[in-house]
Amino acid sequence: MRIGLVCSGGDCAGMNPATKKFVEYSLELSYEPYFIREGLEGLIEGKIEPATLKEVSGILHKGGTILQSSRSKRFFDPAFRLQAYQNLQRHSIEALVTLGGDGSFRAMEVLAKEHSLLYAGIPATIDNDIRASDYALGVDSALNVILESTDRLRDTAESFRRAFVVEVMGRGCGYLALASAIACGAEVCIIPEMGYSLQSLGARLKEELGTGKRRYVLAIVSEGAKASSEVVSWLKEEVGIETRITILGHVQRGGSPSVYDRLMGFRFMQKALDSLSLGKSGVVVLREGRVEFLSSQEASSAPASLPLDMVRLASRLMF
Repeated sequence: MRIGLVCSGGDCAGMNPATKKFVEYSLELSYEPYFIREGLEGLIEGKIEPATLKEVSGILHKGGTILQSSRSKRFFDPAFRLQAYQNLQRHSIEALVTLGGDGSFRAMEVLAKEHSLLYAGIPATIDNDIRASDYALGVDSALNVILESTDRLRDTAESFRRAFVVEVMGRGCGYLALASAIACGAEVCIIPEMGYSLQSLGARLKEELGTGKRRYVLAIVSEGAKASSEVVSWLKEEVGIETRITILGHVQRGGSPSVYDRLMGFRFMQKALDSLSLGKSGVVVLREGRVEFLSSQEASSAPASLPLDMVRLASRLMF
């Protein structure tokens, strides 16, 4: 069987380890691996070529993806999806593995339904918003970037008796903010899934700052909460502390993959290829420590939620 690999949507650490495993394990299974360059746009343009061991040698430590990625509005058009499928046919590719998020998986599902094609989706997004999976590639590496940044900001915050509001990525999912706030010892955590009480938080912080129990404030705000400006104004005007804002932005996506992301890249890819060998299409997920393969229907119907134990750990940072 000839099998293709495509990266779609935002890049993240862990894609390259998964790419290396794709080539090595495909050859071990006697498959012929192919690369699709530049994401869904590359699939439409026919940027498809055989994958070799030489290309994946020495890429484990690299962030992002050597295949490059893209977002494609043209893929919403059936005519361009047909063009993409015809490009696959020219290379006799029968199955696709996609590294990406929910949008990428939906695109593959539509393509597979319209044409005779097997596919496997592997969660690869720092937002960690794949409904059925506890984890997505890139999350651990992104958290390490956030943690290093907040540790550095804490140094200057303490030196100047200052507050820092740190806005982190995540779209509508607050996982990055929640996990990093707990890990860095933040005083405030604002995420889109939970309410918060600035009045209650303010009373505690003013008491601690006034009695010398606290010399600075670190607030982690998820971008999806759209509350960074509000928290800055509240800290300045209500709590009464000099405040700066830092928006970490795309720096969270880059950098060398962590050990965990490398291992998960290997585990996810092996499960994807094993499932395709059985003629199954769907999505690889991590649930309660186990790597599983679910149908698209099972994956999309799973409830979206944050780990309750982490929410409890951070409740003091919200109320």
